[in-house]
Amino acid sequence: MALKYYEKELKALVKSGRYRKRELIQRGVLDFASNDYLGLAHNKELHEKTCEQLSLLDAHSSKASLLVNGYHQIHKDFQDALCKANGFEDGVILGSGFVTNIAMIESLVRKGDTLFMDEKYHASGVLATKLEHVDAVFFKHNDMEMLESLLAESTSKRKIVAVEGIYSMDGDLVKKEVFSICDTYDALLIVDEAHSSGVVGDNLMGVFDLYKIKIKPNHIKMGTLGKAYGSFGAYILASEHIIEYLVNRAKPIIYATSLSLYDTLLGHNALSYILENKEYFKVQIQERKKIVEEILGLKIDGLIIPIIIDNNKKVLDIKEKFSKSGFAIGAIRQPTVERAILRIIARIEYEKDIFRRLCLKI
Repeated sequence: MALKYYEKELKALVKSGRYRKRELIQRGVLDFASNDYLGLAHNKELHEKTCEQLSLLDAHSSKASLLVNGYHQIHKDFQDALCKANGFEDGVILGSGFVTNIAMIESLVRKGDTLFMDEKYHASGVLATKLEHVDAVFFKHNDMEMLESLLAESTSKRKIVAVEGIYSMDGDLVKKEVFSICDTYDALLIVDEAHSSGVVGDNLMGVFDLYKIKIKPNHIKMGTLGKAYGSFGAYILASEHIIEYLVNRAKPIIYATSLSLYDTLLGHNALSYILENKEYFKVQIQERKKIVEEILGLKIDGLIIPIIIDNNKKVLDIKEKFSKSGFAIGAIRQPTVERAILRIIARIEYEKDIFRRLCLKI
């Protein structure tokens, strides 16, 4: 029967320990599992300010795509603020980080081009490489020698490199050399800053900021609002030329309803809040890194703590044990990672003593 088409696959997932299910958030449990790095998703001041601003608008919905009467002044204001904060010429705001990666790769990689992608790039980018016209080559994680060799040997019309600022599962920084390598071989460079924006850099704007990179026409920065910014949505920052091209070619920009007005306003307010309070946040971030090193013996680049367990059942048992003791942590299994890990986020919403208590339990 048609209703049973997927039953065998579901049973196989259960048997291998890879079965997933939705779990309602438990109230009263301390959250060290989500990507709300700075705790801004719980900041009532930002929420109330955003609601007040929204109530003054003529509409509370964006209503249409950016190209069909859905491009509001609040989208442009936030786009301009992101460009100013990050040093880019132009930008565009989209509905989510997932569709943003698909938008960039689907439209930028044309026939005759080659995309060189880090093997640990986000699943959204990997999915986009399956498109028929996308010629993709994966290089070993953060292996700059391999990347340079591949670029040197390439005879492609255009060369495009895709890396993450901080990798979502391993939590490590992209190497600074990727910028000079892409300059040398005239390659476009896409940097997914979903997990680095708001976490590293003098102004907490990410790895371009951290490495003090002078923005060039071949640089493309993608970031999300659903992590450090405590909102929802995503953005692309690049040269005016590339943004113009994306607006004309990227299907998720052309055909999707523009980002909600609430999320856009909230993201803008969060950006301002981060910049205004960057010194406080930087101190808090460093203090948590120090706790991780002192107690767990690990040096982390951002706020992601990956602990290899390498056993699907065991990692779920540990997660459940922590949940019962009042702590929510992540249990990540294949295919997201090669080996099962605990993924703990050193969120700064809670006092350091609470985070220290969590680390002592690991």
